[in-house]
Formats: sequence, structure tokens, C-alpha cells
Amino acid sequence: MSRLIRNTVILVKTEVTYGLDPVPVGGTDAMLVSNLNINPLNANNVPRDLIRGFMGGAEQLVGNRFVECGFDVELAGSGTAGTAPAYAPLLKACGFAETLTASIRADYTPISTAFNSATIYWYDDGLLHKLTGARGDVSFKMSAGGRPMMSYKFKGLYSTPTAAANAAPTLTAFKTPQVINEANTNDLTFGGTHATAIAPAITGGTPYPSLGMDVMVNNKVDYDPLLGGESVEITDRQASCSFQLDLTAAQENTFMAAVEAATLTTVGLIHGTTGGNKVLMWLPFVQRINPQKQDQNGKRMVQFEGRVTPSAGNDELRLVLF
Repeated sequence: MSRLIRNTVILVKTEVTYGLDPVPVGGTDAMLVSNLNINPLNANNVPRDLIRGFMGGAEQLVGNRFVECGFDVELAGSGTAGTAPAYAPLLKACGFAETLTASIRADYTPISTAFNSATIYWYDDGLLHKLTGARGDVSFKMSAGGRPMMSYKFKGLYSTPTAAANAAPTLTAFKTPQVINEANTNDLTFGGTHATAIAPAITGGTPYPSLGMDVMVNNKVDYDPLLGGESVEITDRQASCSFQLDLTAAQENTFMAAVEAATLTTVGLIHGTTGGNKVLMWLPFVQRINPQKQDQNGKRMVQFEGRVTPSAGNDELRLVLF
């Protein structure tokens, strides 16, 4: 009988000790995902190139190996302000720290040391792939007309797959997101301020009509095949963003001057109308670059890329759920 992609179950649990399987279970560690992909054996095969007095190839030896996987997860709150969402282990394994303020907010900010890792169980309709020591990268997609999404890519240490019945996933902790549109989403705001110790809000600044915003963390994730200590490491991060704006001629002129002067600005976007299921993406130091003219149903739009830079360190972006 054929195996079905729909019969995939993914479990993720934060590791206490790097590379040591914490044994995720379906009742507490299942992930609600879409757009799946997995490379179950990324191996550096070693050729033998034998000379044997006749033509023909020789087998290769399987060398250093790791597993790669990716999937998308809807970006929504936990349903209760100040409570971590079910996908928090994914963010932690992508170099984010978690700060929970009871009944108010859950903040996720980047770190540069002491990275968390996760074990991922990938049940592929009867075959279990395990990735221990997994770390990865994430992009946030908050484009008008779509769901708010997170796109994850992970690398993990390899272990031989085993035949195993799928775990029974409990997915009730995942909340349904709202579509990014005029009714559910605020305008993209430039030059505002955001206080981290109170209920999330953007004050001041200038809102602009837009098609939303994408934010790419751009972690550099490498498999390190050291003898006696193989690992997956996050070795750099250079975050970026992109957005399309509906600007007047005068506004576009102002933005172009900011591009020429390499002026930094804050950029913020709040999405959601229900407490416990709201999202704030906050970028405090963005350099606008690469302006491009865009056509949106005959309307002039201007697209900018953004370099998302830190100031004091580990402060270049903040994801807030409230």
C-alpha cells in the first residue's frame, strides 16, 4: 500500500543537553505544519577510485552525514497573553530567547551565544527519522491577503531511520490565525517607538499603506563534523526584510533621500484583533536599500529591501505575541 504525505507527524522538543534525545511525544510536542520537505541523508560520500585492471566505477563510502528538513507553521498567539505558543521550541532552536510576562506578552529576541537545540521526530507514515542537535533558520511572512507564516529550515544529526507507527498528535494548542488584511492588520509604521515593559503597542511614527512585510533572520547554520563532537552550529546572523509601499511622490522622495543617506528607521507591524492571538513584529534599526518600482494592478508601488541591524547587540528584531 502506498504511503501518504498527509500521514506525516512531526514532533519537536527542546534538548536539555545538546544532542541528547529528550524523547518528544505526540500529546505535548506535536507541530501543526504545512509545506513539508526533508533530505533524510545529506552525506559527503567518499569515492574509492580503485585501479583494478579494467574499466568501471567503484562504490563510494558514506562519510559525514546529517539531516535537513523544512516546513511552514502559522504565526499566531497561544490564545492566552503571556503564555508561550506551541511552536516555541522551533523559535528557540533558531537562536531566539523567550521572555514571558504573565497575562501580558511573550517576547522572542535573537541571541548570539548559548543557543538552544531541539530533537525533531519526523514520522513519515510508518518510518521515523530522528534529528538530534537540530538548529535552524526562520523567515516570517506577513504579506497582505495571506496567512501570517513562519518558514523553518533545520539541520540535525543523523541517525538511522526505523520502522515505527506514527505518534498520535495533539494539536489543540495551535490557534487559528487571522488573514492579513485591512480588518485584521495595522498599517506598516515607520519611525515609531515600542516599549518592551508594557502591553505591546507602537506609538508615534508614520503609517503607510503597504502589502505587508517579510522578515528573514538569515541564520548561518553549519554541520560541524568534529571527531568525538559533531554538532550543528549557528555561526552568524544577518537579518533582512522587504516591503512594498503605496507612497505619494513627496513620500517617495523622502524615502529615496533616506536610502542615499543610509538613514536608519524603526519599522513595526501589528496583526490580529483578539487578545492572546495578536502579533507584533518590531525592527528598531532598519536601513532601506534597493528601491524598485512595482506595478500593483496598475497602481505604482515602491519596494524596498531592508538591512535589519543591531545597535547594542541582539536587539535587531523582536517578535511579540500578546
